[in-house]
Amino acid sequence: MADSYLYAAARTPFGRFGGALAGVRPDDLAAVALSGLFDRVPDLDPAEIGDIVWGCANQAGEDNRNVGRMAALLAGLPTSVPATTVNRLCGSSLDAVMVGTRAIETGDAEVVIAGGVESMTRAPWVLPKPGRGFPAGDVTAVSTTLGWRLVNDRMPGEWTVSLGEANEQLADATGISRERQDEFAALSHEAAAKAWADGFYHDLVVPVPGVDLGGDESIRPSSSPATLGALKPVFRSDGTITAGNASPLNDGASAVLLGSESAGERLRRDPVARIAGRGAHAVDPQRFGIAPVEAANTALRRAGVTWDDVSAVEVNEAFAVQSLACLDAWQIDPTIVNTKGGAIAIGHPLGASGGRIVGTLAKRLQQSGERWGVAAICIGVGQGLAVVLENVS
Repeated sequence: MADSYLYAAARTPFGRFGGALAGVRPDDLAAVALSGLFDRVPDLDPAEIGDIVWGCANQAGEDNRNVGRMAALLAGLPTSVPATTVNRLCGSSLDAVMVGTRAIETGDAEVVIAGGVESMTRAPWVLPKPGRGFPAGDVTAVSTTLGWRLVNDRMPGEWTVSLGEANEQLADATGISRERQDEFAALSHEAAAKAWADGFYHDLVVPVPGVDLGGDESIRPSSSPATLGALKPVFRSDGTITAGNASPLNDGASAVLLGSESAGERLRRDPVARIAGRGAHAVDPQRFGIAPVEAANTALRRAGVTWDDVSAVEVNEAFAVQSLACLDAWQIDPTIVNTKGGAIAIGHPLGASGGRIVGTLAKRLQQSGERWGVAAICIGVGQGLAVVLENVS
């Protein structure tokens, strides 16, 4: 089988819930990420794209009806370019990367674009469809922004607890303290602010036309363990999880260009990283926060390397406690993790986060010259995904 490579990455800035990107439709956000990717690879003939694999977790509003295809059309790509939309909740765009690389490795495509989008601000309220016409009673509109909705009564109650309660249970099980979570969250903001100040994101992030947003909107450089420690717990009165040590709700899109080794000739550029291993893992739904542990271990095993070989890690910070639980299980040096900030600061627009961490990881390896990196993400309802990148730049 052929190898698959990452050639370029681009994303929009990530906006706060109800913030600067609230007026932008998700299909338009996705089109911005696609157009930004093309700007970075001017020699790419759009007609040569074998497929677009796009991630989106919601797909209940303006992002319905295959938002990947809609974005391709809005970005002006030829109508001959196919596209599909995949949904693995928070891992959707990382799943898209994995699907795209498989297509390249099996010879089904030479060039694939993978990515994802989420507008959590514009996620609609939904109503269950009545079983018969003209029901007499009232119905409740349900927000599709985050979490379980319209839950099947046959699901065990312990599976359907809120994401926050699930991570409070994880804190209980691991003994990870509130203080440690707040310290981790403060470092996320500090690292993200420094990365922006140093220009790390300037060639990864593309502006959204008509929107005055020059960076990720949720970053708070003034955050410290002391300021975060003053926040009240959200899910339990005596709990450890606050709005400060969990990822916020966000809007944004990301895209990566994948291709075979021979695709570099037509792109007139060398690849940045080889996709060396992939892994997926599942656990009980309420334990979703630690699912990346075995997903990453599997990806490393398939890449033929170990944690001792890894120099850079991007783990999506859904919650500080679940990120810390993963780091503890991997027994890795925390100083190699999320050195350019994580989702607690940058944001977590569900369908876009996987593409963001892969693009960030590839650039980190390219800058440092180090060889091996891991990108991993936890996924609601008990799943985790991971990929291993090998720096070839």
